[in-house]
Amino acid sequence: MSVQAAAHRDAWVHPDEIRAQFSRAMSAMYRAEVPLYGELLDLVSQVNRQVLAQDGELAERLQLTGEIQRLDMERHGAIRLGSAVELATMRRLFAVMGMYPVGYYDLACAGVPVHATAFRAIHEDSLQHSPFRVFTSLLRLELIDNAELRELARSVLERRSIFTPRAIALIERFEQAGGLAQAEADEFVEQALETFRWHREATVGAALYQQLSEQHRLVADVVAFKGPHINHLTPRSLDIDAVQAGMPQRGIDPKAIVEGPPLRRCPILLRQTSFKALHEQVVFVEDNGERALGSHSARFGEIEQRGAALTAKGRALYDRLLDNARQADGDYGSALAEQFGEFPDDYASLRRQELAYFRYFVSPAGLAAKARGELASDLEALLAAGHLCCEPLVYEDFLPVSAAGIFQSNLGDAARDSYGHSANQDAFERDLGAPVFDELALYAETQRRSLVQCAERLGLAELFGD
Repeated sequence: MSVQAAAHRDAWVHPDEIRAQFSRAMSAMYRAEVPLYGELLDLVSQVNRQVLAQDGELAERLQLTGEIQRLDMERHGAIRLGSAVELATMRRLFAVMGMYPVGYYDLACAGVPVHATAFRAIHEDSLQHSPFRVFTSLLRLELIDNAELRELARSVLERRSIFTPRAIALIERFEQAGGLAQAEADEFVEQALETFRWHREATVGAALYQQLSEQHRLVADVVAFKGPHINHLTPRSLDIDAVQAGMPQRGIDPKAIVEGPPLRRCPILLRQTSFKALHEQVVFVEDNGERALGSHSARFGEIEQRGAALTAKGRALYDRLLDNARQADGDYGSALAEQFGEFPDDYASLRRQELAYFRYFVSPAGLAAKARGELASDLEALLAAGHLCCEPLVYEDFLPVSAAGIFQSNLGDAARDSYGHSANQDAFERDLGAPVFDELALYAETQRRSLVQCAERLGLAELFGD
């Protein structure tokens, strides 16, 4: 590398910092557009402070893992795209921010005609810097059973361009040069934000909007507007049940149930709830140029509580118990709690039974034992002696059934339970222009790296390998 090239590289803004900057800008924009979201942020922050004040052990664990620093950062947003071109370009846009497609989600099986991925950072250090992620859905036009309406929707989507010309130019600059300077990064954030902004003016007339809505409310949300407006942003709560209970006191109308696993001492995966979608005034534009007022509901506020990332074995158990609860007669909440009595609710059992992934740390006692030449001989002995400690890896991804439940509760659509067995990851990856990362492999690699780092610090590399 030439001296000049190295100097340029040193001037580039790290993608992690561009992501953090974009996340802050996105939050400010959404708070201005949806004031109730600001009220939700205040409630979540209040609940988190109360939990940390009351649970010193939890506060210590969050300090050890670094979670305490990222707790108040924006956690995720969601957008819905209409075409393969939009999805492939969005992948390139997120790459500028160090965000990559992780996981494949089929929501059609739960009655929502999309499949999706989550764009996020993939290394634990990057996640610590900015955990911002975007759940990104692609409308599946082939699931629209009305052929004429399907082609109308396709033609509307083909006419729109959701990225500014300057955003495209800066993406190309990043790809060609390998990075962006500070002024370019600032401009990129400003230009990229335009893709996610709310547009009150629809791109279709009232009659076509109604047809699209009758097919599925989400179809209308994707097709009828100029771009994929961010439809929610999600702060992270340490006690989602307290937030759910506190929303009505602040004039926020929550959805009926919290999605995901039941309340546990040791949270697993992801629990989510939301306030119901706003009814927003929009303007429909007819072919003859006439304009008519109407309303549209899509944007809402969501809250999440994240727990331990489960292994393949843990996910199989989770899926089986969730399936049993959904098929049981009577109250769903009671059935869920009953079924999950089978799932171990202490971290030691989750680790020993290999149901969850963990991150390992060398303790001060371990360093002292190393200095004395008194280290324990293997992983279990090191943990038992307190020479190592571990904490569960935070689940960074999503649950398709929960996502569909949130979508359905806010789209007001109960007309369809399922589009059948329609998962098509190959088609999604073809449209994306890249394979998605396997989230389980990412967790396994983070766990492995933590063990290797511990082994190196203790001079025990032969125990864990590399």
